[in-house]
Amino acid sequence: MAKRPKDEPIGTSPRVRDQPALTTSTGRSWLILGGLMALIAIGVMVPMIALDPPGVAVAGCCVVVALYTAMVITRINARPGRGMLAALAALMIGIAGVALLCVVIVAAQQGGSVF
Repeated sequence: MAKRPKDEPIGTSPRVRDQPALTTSTGRSWLILGGLMALIAIGVMVPMIALDPPGVAVAGCCVVVALYTAMVITRINARPGRGMLAALAALMIGIAGVALLCVVIVAAQQGGSVF
């Protein structure tokens, strides 16, 4: 392990994996931000339900709800620590990824572009 300089305060590591949100957090902030991400994703996809291809926006909404539900279940049942926090982070990234994929699919169909 590298020694920290004397002028660097304890707990101020620049490495992402050493940040409090991924090491010592209770997970509450992940649930709050994940909920906001899910609301935004659903808010974007609901108006796209009537657009082609049929079912993509509905499936995206269902998957986003399932991923947020998995976040809540993970927060309640998992042992506190890095593993739980990493799982919450991965599920939140999943919410963003699914929403982006669904929006891109519907937008591409509406724009007439072909993959």
